[in-house]
Amino acid sequence: MNTASRLGRPERSGGRLSWRKATLVSARQETASARTLVLDVPDWPGHLPGQHVDLRLTAPDGYTAQRSYSIASASGVEITVQRVDDGEVSPYLTDVYDISQSIEVRGPIGGWFVWRDTDPAPVQLIAGGSGVVPLMAMIRARAESGAKTPFKLIYSVRTPEDVIYADELRRRARDDGGLDVQYVYTRVRGSRVGVADVNTHAWSKDFEPSVYICGPTGFVETVADIMVALGHDARSIKTERYG
Repeated sequence: MNTASRLGRPERSGGRLSWRKATLVSARQETASARTLVLDVPDWPGHLPGQHVDLRLTAPDGYTAQRSYSIASASGVEITVQRVDDGEVSPYLTDVYDISQSIEVRGPIGGWFVWRDTDPAPVQLIAGGSGVVPLMAMIRARAESGAKTPFKLIYSVRTPEDVIYADELRRRARDDGGLDVQYVYTRVRGSRVGVADVNTHAWSKDFEPSVYICGPTGFVETVADIMVALGHDARSIKTERYG
């Protein structure tokens, strides 16, 4: 899933996963409301870009709360949490959870919304808000593997200040050959991603790209419909949504 968390989703990795005790080793602020957590997870088996983890918090009285978050990293375990002000878990993770404190982690989970560096098809990534998190894992994995697969990212976000990974995306767009990054600032221009944006910045259907779309439900459904209307094969479009 992604940073707004996916509630109550069943495991999709095919096997029974156990909870591991993880420790926060570092954290960094991405935006005013988004924070990246770097976790030390003993015996982590590795993951594919696009997979997620379950996190579980336990209160002193025994009450537990569980949420799912996409993995943002190519290796190791990093998640980026977008604070939901009336949320039960995200305010703790963004504002309270501190270095050396523990949390329970289960994963990696998910085997469909993933990118493998052996896939030769061009990749089209389309993110809405915090939906950029699993797509960033794909961008990072591409660089780490040395793959030359051409990537395009369309990132829809309210304002420039809301861009998660802003500095890294700017650097990678400059230095990672074959990566193109385009932004749609919806609050600035007063409208959402539309046909013109996708038609201008995304791969044409003639390139037969693998398409990954992640964001709020309404955003994902709209963009997926646009891609199909522009002639892309629906079987090449993978979506992940939240909210």
